[in-house]
Amino acid sequence: MNIFVLLYNSGTDKEGIHSIELKGRTIVLMFEDKDDATRYCGLLEAQDFPLPTVEMIDIDEIKDFCNKLDYECKLVEKNFIPKTPEDRLLISPPQKNLEVENWEENKNNNKDNIDINTIKENLEKLL
Repeated sequence: MNIFVLLYNSGTDKEGIHSIELKGRTIVLMFEDKDDATRYCGLLEAQDFPLPTVEMIDIDEIKDFCNKLDYECKLVEKNFIPKTPEDRLLISPPQKNLEVENWEENKNNNKDNIDINTIKENLEKLL
């Protein structure tokens, strides 16, 4: 099954996937409907967040990617209606985003033996 994810710097050495932080977990959003993914991008842009691109990827590739990095993945189904405040984050970005400087700081502080080359290879496989 193909789904849609949000990628930053797609096709470059600095490629990244959009995720949210929820209760200490990193969650990668997967959209069943391309229009929902595009709308989410517009909401990110409205918050002055860098604009990602919507990319179609096989769901199993994203699940494997998330399993290797101990991330969670959530499928946002077409016509999804949130039932909890946490569900709301699946269709509307949080008000506060990590700043680019914090990404580097977090990367340096989290020495969990995650090999950057493995992450890069996994992202390249997604394309």
